[in-house]
Amino acid sequence: MKPERSYIVCATPRSGSTLVCHALGETGVAGRPEEYYEALRHSGRPRRPEEYFLGVEDQSIRDHLGERSVGSELAPRSPLWSRAAYDRYLEWTFEAGTTPNGVFGAKLMWGYFGDFVSLVRNIPAYRDLPLAELLPAVFPDLTFVRVVRANKVRQAVSLWKAVQTATWREDQASSNAVSVEDDGTPPYRTFIEEHRPALRFHYRAIDHLLAQLITEEAAWDAFFEHSGIKPILVLYENFAADYETSTLNLLDRLDLSPPPDLSFKPRMKKQSDSVNDDWTKRYSELRLGTEFDLVPVPAAR
Repeated sequence: MKPERSYIVCATPRSGSTLVCHALGETGVAGRPEEYYEALRHSGRPRRPEEYFLGVEDQSIRDHLGERSVGSELAPRSPLWSRAAYDRYLEWTFEAGTTPNGVFGAKLMWGYFGDFVSLVRNIPAYRDLPLAELLPAVFPDLTFVRVVRANKVRQAVSLWKAVQTATWREDQASSNAVSVEDDGTPPYRTFIEEHRPALRFHYRAIDHLLAQLITEEAAWDAFFEHSGIKPILVLYENFAADYETSTLNLLDRLDLSPPPDLSFKPRMKKQSDSVNDDWTKRYSELRLGTEFDLVPVPAAR
């Protein structure tokens, strides 16, 4: 059964969309917004770290990611996911992502938006719909929420760090640290995890990801312009600075009322740290240093 109302959070990686979706989900009245549709058409699985660098000729990036992938496994494909029967998977996502008040929430990244559109068009009812009409036909009473991070260099640095660790949020980092006794992981696996190469600053990797993020943001702009849509805009930096007020404001903009007993739980742990700060500064100085004398040498007298 379809929900009565729906919204989609449109974003790019490391833009703060996970924080926004977590906040909305915690209210209990705004659906359960997750990345239900991140499975790529060719694999049925989320994008792997090396797929962020398809077409990049820098061997040092691929070598580093290859080293870090030792012992890793493919993310499992949902048994419900099928290119041939994607309508059944859509029905499951509606069930999983809808709260009792009939509101459905989901998140989409531009990196797999095209694959999602292709999969939806495998369903006969949606095959011939133009792009501007497609999502409103799939998701009833649809609203778009656009999450944007102003500081794109920090976003790119955060993405490069996440790509290296294959960890996208703090609870994943915690789950990766479960002891051998708790989950039966073989001893060699723990050894591999403990002896992976250290995180590495890589100017060209960050520069590539920065350009990719800017391109994907522009693609979202083009989609909204083409479709005549004015999404609800959420700036990550503002949202994170006043988490509770921002969440209530976003509920109001979605025309949703918070439950009377709503109490905010401790927010997700911030993953940015001194490594992010250092890499952001190093990247900025290297980039600017190619065009400017950052510290001019005084003229001799």
